[in-house]
Amino acid sequence: SKNPVPRPMRVLFLSPHTDDVELGAGGTLAKLKGQGHEIYWVVFSTAETSLPAGVPPDALTNEFREVVRFLGLGEDRYSVFHFSVRYLHQHRQEILEELVRIRRDVAPDMVVGPSANDYHQDHQVVFHEMVRAFKNDASILSYELPWNHTDFKTQMFVKLEARHIEEKMKLLENYRTQIDLNRTYFTKEFIYGWARMRGVQVKADYAEAFEVIRWIV
Repeated sequence: SKNPVPRPMRVLFLSPHTDDVELGAGGTLAKLKGQGHEIYWVVFSTAETSLPAGVPPDALTNEFREVVRFLGLGEDRYSVFHFSVRYLHQHRQEILEELVRIRRDVAPDMVVGPSANDYHQDHQVVFHEMVRAFKNDASILSYELPWNHTDFKTQMFVKLEARHIEEKMKLLENYRTQIDLNRTYFTKEFIYGWARMRGVQVKADYAEAFEVIRWIV
């Protein structure tokens, strides 16, 4: 008899702040979505207090909504919380309870979030609650944000094509607030150079690298 067609994976992406997933795993997200996998996404902070003077407090929320609109994600596929930037540790239990709820309601096959080696305090919180919630139930990968690391273990690579990096750039272009701050890591030169550098390591045009926290087959 023929092998049954495998069902699409349910993949949950976790952003401590708006733009973390797009930067660390935007090409992978584009590739998985293009392959027909189900994408779920949670943002924990929209960093209202970090915005420059004169910028509306809901600016990053609206920019993220442009991202999910571009991707065609329905409202049942993403959640946006407004915990204060740099104070996620005060909401650790609420974050864990939200992830446990998602584990029950969505049952993701794979969870993609920040690294244990990421020194941003909010990223540390999301990493630990991600592992606490999903360690027995899902594969867990950590994405790379080089400006936050002194160490990153490149244990897994996702090979990408030019179209995936183009889509990653389109996602990032929604964040006008960050581009206006001249963040180097939002430039086309950096995004393409970073993806090319990781691609060279696996004989691909482009790639993104991940740490493997759990791999369940």
